[in-house]
Amino acid sequence: MLFLLPLAFALAAHAQAQQVLPLNSLDSFSAQTTLLGLPASSQLTVSVAICTSEASSARFFLSNSSSGAVPGPSGGTDVFEIQLSDGNGQWSGSAPNGGLLSVQDLSQGSFQVSVSDNGTTYEALDQLPMLGDTTSTQAILFSYPFLPAPIEQPSFPNYTLPPANLSAPDIPSSIPNFTLVIAPTSAQLSSLPQTACALSNTSSTGSIVSNYPWLQSSQGWRSQWLVDGLSPSTNYTAYVIQDALKVSGPIYFATKSGKFPLLLLLLPLTIPPSANFQCPLVYSLPYCPSTAYAVPLPPPPSSAFGYNVTTLPDNITSPLLQYMTNFTTMLSTFACGRDLYSPLQTCADCQTNYRTWLCSVSFPRCSEPALGDNSTTAPSLGSSAQAPFSALQPQPSGSPSRNPNFPNATYDYSTLLPCLETCNAVDRACPYFLGIKCPTTKFNAAASYGVGFIDSGNEGEIGNGATGLAQDRWGNVWCNGN
Repeated sequence: MLFLLPLAFALAAHAQAQQVLPLNSLDSFSAQTTLLGLPASSQLTVSVAICTSEASSARFFLSNSSSGAVPGPSGGTDVFEIQLSDGNGQWSGSAPNGGLLSVQDLSQGSFQVSVSDNGTTYEALDQLPMLGDTTSTQAILFSYPFLPAPIEQPSFPNYTLPPANLSAPDIPSSIPNFTLVIAPTSAQLSSLPQTACALSNTSSTGSIVSNYPWLQSSQGWRSQWLVDGLSPSTNYTAYVIQDALKVSGPIYFATKSGKFPLLLLLLPLTIPPSANFQCPLVYSLPYCPSTAYAVPLPPPPSSAFGYNVTTLPDNITSPLLQYMTNFTTMLSTFACGRDLYSPLQTCADCQTNYRTWLCSVSFPRCSEPALGDNSTTAPSLGSSAQAPFSALQPQPSGSPSRNPNFPNATYDYSTLLPCLETCNAVDRACPYFLGIKCPTTKFNAAASYGVGFIDSGNEGEIGNGATGLAQDRWGNVWCNGN
C-alpha cells in the first residue's frame, strides 16, 4: 500500500486548495488561507502584496507543476519562492495546467493576490506625486504624469501658434483610478508595507474638496487634488495609489504656520506680524497651466477654496493675456516653420517657455521660511552652507506687489522669487531678434530671481546648482519654477 502515499498527498493538497483564483482577478485573504489554486495560462503573472505589518513574515511559494505537491521551503521541481520587496512580489511564467500558491509563516494579518495574463502586478513606482503648494490648512497635490502632453508642432505655411487665452483641453477618455492618501508624518506611514492595500487601509487626513485631471503644460496630464482641513505647521506624508495596485510616493510637505515668527527678525519692529498665513491659492488656469500656489490676494469670494479661472479678477488676467498676445504677434513676424533659427528649438517652444516665465512673474508666489530655517535669503554663490535657503523676500503689509496689477496686500508675507532658469529657458528657446535678455549674477540677478539653485549661476554654465531643482520630494521649495 506504500505506493498509494504520493497519490494520497496529492489528493490532500488539492483538497486544501479551497479556491482556484480566476484569471485577471484581485483578491484579499486572511492568515487562515494557506493554499490557493492558480488558473492555467501560458503567460501567467502572480503578484502578492502584504496588507498589514503583522503579515510581513509571510513567505509565498508557487508551483506551476501538475504534480499537485504543495510548494514550500524545501523546494523541488518547478517550485519558486516569490521574493518580497517593500511588501510586494511577483512571479511570471508558463502554467499550462495551472498551479498552486502556498502561504507559509503567516499567523496573523492579511494579504492580496493578483492573477493575470496581461502582466498586471503590484508595484512601487519610481515616479512621484508632486506638491503644488499649501496654506495653513489647504494643499494642492498632483499625481505623477499618467499621459504625455499632446505634441502639436505647427508647420509652414499654416504655422499657427496657440492663442494667449488657452481653453481647458478635452479630458482623456482613459484615466487611471487614483487614490490620494495623506497622513501626518508622525503617523509613520513609511514604516508600513509600501503596498496599495496597506496604505489604503490607513485613515487619510483632510477632506478632498475636488479631484480632476489637469494638463500641466509640457509635463503632461496629472490628477489634481484640492485638499482642505489640514493642521497648520504640520509635516505631512502623501502617497498616490493607482488602480489599487501601484504605489507612487511618498512625498513630504508642510502646511504654512499660523504666524511668521522668523520673519520678525527681518522686519522693522513697527510692522506687526500677520496672525495667519493669509495668501490664498490660485489654480486651474488654462492659460497658466503650471500655476498652482499661494498668491498675495484678498480672500477669495464666497469662501471659495481659492482663485481659479472663473474668480480671478479681470484686472490681473487681462494684462497677462495682452502681454501674451503681443509676444505671439511679434514672434509670428519670423517665418516660423520655413526658416530655422535653431536646430533644437521652434517658435512653438519659444512661446511655451515665454508663457511659463510670464506666469511665474505675473503671479508672485507667497511662501515662508521652512521649519528650522533662520534666514529668508539665499546664500551667496560659493557659500559653504550645507543647506541653501529659499529665495524669499519679505513683503510688509501695504508694500507694493511685485506685479503692479495686484492690490497691495493688507498683511505681511514673503515672496518666493522665480527661478532664474525660467528666464534663461526663454532666452535659449526664442529667436535672437526678440532681444530677450536675462539678468546675470554679476548684475543683481538675485534681486529679482532665485539664483544658483538649478544652474550654478555662473554665466554660460547649465547645471551644477546648489540643489539641481526648484523643489524636491521632501517639501523643500527653493525658487518658483512654475
